[in-house]
Amino acid sequence: MNANRAVVVNGRFLTHTPTGVQRFAREITRALAQIRPLTVVAPPGDLIDTDIGADIVQVGRLGGHAWEQVSLPRHLRRSGSPLLLGWANTGPVSYGPQLVTCHDIIWVRHPESFARSFRLLYAAMTPILLRRSVGVLTVSSFSAREIAHEFGVDPARITVVSNAVSSAFAADGPAHDEGVPYALAVSSPNRHKNFDALVAAFEAADLNHIQRLLIVGHQARAFHSRSTTASPRTRALGRVDDDELMRLYRGATAFVFPSLYEGFGIPPLEAQRMGAPVLAARSSALPEVLGDSAHWIDPADVDDIRRGLEELDRDPALRADLTRRGRENEARFSWQTSAERISDLIDRVSAAPS
Repeated sequence: MNANRAVVVNGRFLTHTPTGVQRFAREITRALAQIRPLTVVAPPGDLIDTDIGADIVQVGRLGGHAWEQVSLPRHLRRSGSPLLLGWANTGPVSYGPQLVTCHDIIWVRHPESFARSFRLLYAAMTPILLRRSVGVLTVSSFSAREIAHEFGVDPARITVVSNAVSSAFAADGPAHDEGVPYALAVSSPNRHKNFDALVAAFEAADLNHIQRLLIVGHQARAFHSRSTTASPRTRALGRVDDDELMRLYRGATAFVFPSLYEGFGIPPLEAQRMGAPVLAARSSALPEVLGDSAHWIDPADVDDIRRGLEELDRDPALRADLTRRGRENEARFSWQTSAERISDLIDRVSAAPS
């Protein structure tokens, strides 16, 4: 492969409502663009976010998967077949010179959270992309092991580049005032996020200080969820913008993350930057990401989630210690560091023979 070949980013993520994957795509593009020239190639039409620090070129007439599988590779071949960077799990299966990012294999481990059409698409696409790519990126050592085991990918071909918290998330600023102390949960209400168990545990908990549970998140159409029972102690806020999310983090007495499966988990790090003590599930990548900075619970045990809530509620010294350790932990992660690691990988694969 030519070491001087141009580098292009698959910009389909610019058409998607921001989630953890889209945050990764946006932040890593912005950080990488400060290191080396990038062009982002995106579908036609309105884009949700264009503040990514790189030039954006919109091509083709198709949209969605058709654009990614037909219009994008056609444009790339006409442009000299540059190295393509895919940040969001998918990519053109017929195009060879690309680095693909597989964040996790949650659709394999928790199929109940996904529509059948989604699972079939990923089952067909993912093995081809992993096999044909010049390299694979993922966001944790946990996900790297999962990908290697499930798809037979040589671990030497997988590079771990961690998520981090956006520089826009400032620890100082106004805090949400709920009128009573509250615990906060942030995620999409998909089944593996385990909100049913959290709500049940919160309703059963004997709490002296925390009076309410606030849940932030919106469900994508590709997912299924169970509805949670309405209660005066639990309030679902839906999707909020980043300014309101920061206010909610800053005002929270505790942040709760009971997910059964995460390839990484950005929300606990966001909460830690804002000073909220974290109660987290001891599952999947979360111990790797949070280390000793969280108060751990068994997400499969409602009674253990209740216990964790009660311990955090009754022990202000524990909350203060988790706040201190959380801020130290969050500082370990940097988009710049991850972008530098990707830039080094681009240099290596570009210098290798085709």
